[in-house]
Amino acid sequence: MMVFAFYLFAVSVCLSGFMVVLSRNPVHSVLWLILAFISAAGLFVLQGAEFVAMLLVIVYVGAVAVLFLFVVMMLDVDFAELKGELARYLPLAALIAIVLFAQLAIAVGGWESSIAAEGLRSVPMVVETQNTNAIGLVLYDRYLLPFQISGLILLVAMIGAITLTMRHRRDIKRQNVLEQMYRDPAKAMELRDVKPGQGL
Repeated sequence: MMVFAFYLFAVSVCLSGFMVVLSRNPVHSVLWLILAFISAAGLFVLQGAEFVAMLLVIVYVGAVAVLFLFVVMMLDVDFAELKGELARYLPLAALIAIVLFAQLAIAVGGWESSIAAEGLRSVPMVVETQNTNAIGLVLYDRYLLPFQISGLILLVAMIGAITLTMRHRRDIKRQNVLEQMYRDPAKAMELRDVKPGQGL
């Protein structure tokens, strides 16, 4: 049963990955991407890493893929025009793809497995310790400083992205709260004596 589940999830990941690239409809591509994430989470469960599987489902499926889906459905993007522009760069993309495949072939062809690799891959099992507790001990005990530094770097990157995308247009009226609070009523208002039958 475990072997059948492994091949089922593996085939599902590969098939959905291909369909993400080959689908003509971007909404269908996002749905195939969600299926790929769920299948990868199933593979993690089979390997005994249920915490990583739940993170994959919660973060990638629940946040990233749904965000992609909302962006694709809410933005009015002319995909026919985009495909026309991408067709111009198709020869360059094909050349880059050939180079990447050649590098992968060279790397796989020169792969040599060490004799001690199997022993190095074996992880000592801790009795009565769950994966969540073990990951927490590693992150917040042994690698506390790198973990906090990585969070700080992500925070700085987020602030930088927000700062770069903030654009102030001059042709749009904006509300200045301080200017409204500190304005002088004597200068902001003017009383006119309008006589009967006289227009303003």
